Amino acid sequence: MADEGKIDSVVGHGTVLNGDITVNGSIKIDGKVEGSVSVKDSLIVGKGSHVKGNVQCKSAIVGGRIEGNITAQELVEFQSSAEMFGDVVCKGLIIQEGVFFEGNCKMSKQTKDKE
Repeated sequence: MADEGKIDSVVGHGTVLNGDITVNGSIKIDGKVEGSVSVKDSLIVGKGSHVKGNVQCKSAIVGGRIEGNITAQELVEFQSSAEMFGDVVCKGLIIQEGVFFEGNCKMSKQTKDKE
């Protein structure tokens, strides 16, 4: 997923960010973000974290709560503690037992770049 596990940015536990985030790499969110998140590579939303806004990324692992839509070029994985309120567009989807998912999912073999 991420380039050899490399994380370029971290939003730490207890941190609250208001506004849009753009990362030219990967990011791990353990705090709270209110705004859209655009990530060139991988997004990791840690257990207990909260993102309120739309997400665009290459791939995502979600253990926290997202209120917004996710558009991923590749894989989205929801871990057992995840809560998702919104729609997901991706190539591949993994939903572990215990996930709360309220929304729709559209899976496509074509990436957004080919539109």
